[in-house]
Amino acid sequence: MQKELEDIVKAYLAASQQGLQTALATVVHVEGSAYRQPGARMLITENGALTGAISGGCLEGDALRKAQLAMMQQKPMLVTYDTTDEDDATIGVGLGCNGIIHILLEPLGPHLSMNPLTLLQQHAGRRDTTVMVTLFNLEQRSAPQPGTCIFITDGGERQVHLEDGPLRTAVLADVCAAFTSRRSAVKTYDNGQEQVTALIAWHPPALQLLIAGAGNDVRPLVKIAAVLGWHTIVVDGRPAYAQQQRFPEATRVIVAKPVEVLQHLQPDDYTAAVLMTHNYNYDIALLTALLPHHLPYTGVLGPARKLQRMLQEMEDAGTVVSPEQQARIYGPVGLDIGADAPEEIALSIISEVKAVMAGAPGDSLRNNPAVIHQRTRQQVIQKQL
Repeated sequence: MQKELEDIVKAYLAASQQGLQTALATVVHVEGSAYRQPGARMLITENGALTGAISGGCLEGDALRKAQLAMMQQKPMLVTYDTTDEDDATIGVGLGCNGIIHILLEPLGPHLSMNPLTLLQQHAGRRDTTVMVTLFNLEQRSAPQPGTCIFITDGGERQVHLEDGPLRTAVLADVCAAFTSRRSAVKTYDNGQEQVTALIAWHPPALQLLIAGAGNDVRPLVKIAAVLGWHTIVVDGRPAYAQQQRFPEATRVIVAKPVEVLQHLQPDDYTAAVLMTHNYNYDIALLTALLPHHLPYTGVLGPARKLQRMLQEMEDAGTVVSPEQQARIYGPVGLDIGADAPEEIALSIISEVKAVMAGAPGDSLRNNPAVIHQRTRQQVIQKQL
């Protein structure tokens, strides 16, 4: 979703330079099943250009028409699509989603004090985690829809456009909870007279992938990661290989010795590493340097006996590898999908990184008896003020 946000911000800046009106469509709540979940966004321009997605393609056309009306009226609008209705001719018959999707349309502009895309653009390139709160009236769609009102980063920046009172206190408490749980939520606040609902959207930074090695087999890995919006850093000790023109999709390409790599990198909870230099000494030196940073994922290309040898030599040299640290090292790297060619191996590696970072088993969905998307993320939790 981070790539989608980055694409939306770029499209908004381009539209603003052309003087085009824009609106942001946000999936704020889902009841039942839907292709996109709360927090999915799409930018709509007055000339009909769309960036991002709020569905698999079935809702975008109607959302475009309603967004143009919201731009003309210059006020947020909440629209609801019931895909459980087989007779709904507005969005088509038999979509098969079997869900009710609530979408908030917010006209945007430089005059807004809480323009969500301007705030996101200001944090582009940073590795901040953010929480953005969007308020809406779920019970009365014709009532005023407040829209985006809170933007807070874990770096300490706060933009809060909400009057002092019980609602502000309750929402800010739930923002803190979102940072702690690392999960988005949809909550309704009831003051006895009216209800207001909030999408509390938690956004981690883009996944940062460190790839040690600049051989030809790294190219497809960088390309797939770029499609996903991951920020890739390719590092190698050989200047003839570590060149930006060889990896145009990479965020950065660095020539460095293993002990110098961390000078160019700020590891965090959203950083993964893959060691594939085909140089045993380089890989073991870099693994030793990365170990204290507790990366959630470090993959080592090669057979299992190579990794076991590396770990043993590290122990012999005085580097203690705890069971927790060893559990975060994956070797042989990648999921078992029968990969052979470099492109297939890259797909295997990317799939494993994604599964580990998402806390997913990496198994076939048909073997999962539970629902695909956790319903706890979609429930409207009511709180009395």
